Amino acid sequence: MPHCISSADVDAAYERVKPYVTRTPVLTSTFFSTISSRDVQFKCEAFQKTGSFKFRGATNATRMYIEGGGGAAVVTHSSGNHAQALALAGSMNDIPAHIIMPNNAPEAKRRAVEDTYKANVTICDPTKRQETADGVLASLDGAEFIHPSEDPRVIAGQGTVSKEFIEQCGEPLDVVIIPVGGGGLASGNSVALRAAWGDNVKIVLAEPEIVDDAKRSFESGELQGHEGGAAKPSVADGLKTTLGPNTFPIVKDLCDDIMTVSEKEILRCTKLVWERMKVMIEPSAGVGVGVLLSDEFKEKYPAGKYKRVGVVLCGGNVDVGKTIVKMQEMGV
Repeated sequence: MPHCISSADVDAAYERVKPYVTRTPVLTSTFFSTISSRDVQFKCEAFQKTGSFKFRGATNATRMYIEGGGGAAVVTHSSGNHAQALALAGSMNDIPAHIIMPNNAPEAKRRAVEDTYKANVTICDPTKRQETADGVLASLDGAEFIHPSEDPRVIAGQGTVSKEFIEQCGEPLDVVIIPVGGGGLASGNSVALRAAWGDNVKIVLAEPEIVDDAKRSFESGELQGHEGGAAKPSVADGLKTTLGPNTFPIVKDLCDDIMTVSEKEILRCTKLVWERMKVMIEPSAGVGVGVLLSDEFKEKYPAGKYKRVGVVLCGGNVDVGKTIVKMQEMGV
C-alpha cells in the first residue's frame, strides 16, 4: 500500500516550519545511561512551543493551507496537545482556530487552548467529536479541517522531530524509541529515519499496555480499534487515539517493533525523568522510557549490540497534582 507522505514531504515541512518551531535539545543522563548500559539520547519535545511535538504538524498544515490560498479558519477536534498546537499555529498566522474538545479532556489543556492561545472552543460528548467538528466547519466558509494524526501535512510536520534529531546526533543511532498513539509522530518520524539511516536503525514504538491497538494492528497486519470499542483511561492520555488508514501502513512497513508498558511502569518512569533529568514530561513521554528500561527491550535489543539509543520525550503537558495522586495510588 502506498504511503501518504514521502521523505521529500518531511524535508519540505522541515524548511516550512523552521521559522516557527523551537529546535528542541537532545539531552543525556548519566543515570539512564548507567542503568540501561547504553548511550541514551533524549529528544526533548517537552520544550517545544505548546509543550509537545504537535506544534510541528499543526504549523506545517496551517502554513500549507495559507500557501494554498486559505485564510478563513482552521478547525480540529482534540483532547489536548493538538488542540493547543493548532490554536497557537492559528494565532501566529492570524487565522482563527476553532477547537472541538471532549468534555473529559484534561482541564489544564482546555484552559491553555481557550485562555492562553485564545482559540474558539466547543465542548462535546467524546463520541461526537467528528460530528461536532463537521458542524462547525460547515458554518465557516473556506475553513480547513486539520486532523490531529491522519492529515498528511500533520504527519510530515511531526517527522521534523527526527530531521532535527538526525542532525544533532551525527552518527546513526542503533535504536530510536517513539511513543505511538494516533501514529502521526511514529509514522512521520519513521519516514525520516528510514530515509536517513535505512536499515541501520531499529524503530521501536512504545504504547500503553491497556490501549494497545497499535501493537495488535502491527502483529495482525490489519487495523484494529480499541478492545471493547472505547479507550480505557490510561495515564498516558495523549496516546489513546488509534492508528488510522494513513498512519498504519507506514507503521506496518517501516517500524521494527511495538512494545507496551503497564500503567504503574509509565508512572514510575515519568517520576524518574522528573527526579533525575529535571524535565517535567507528561506520562505519554514516560511510555518510551518504560520501553527503554523493560526486560523485553533488553532481551530483544541487547546493549552489547544496540549501544546507542534515542528516546523521543514527546511532551510535557502534565497535570502535576493529578499525576502525583496517581503515583501515590499505585505506590510509585
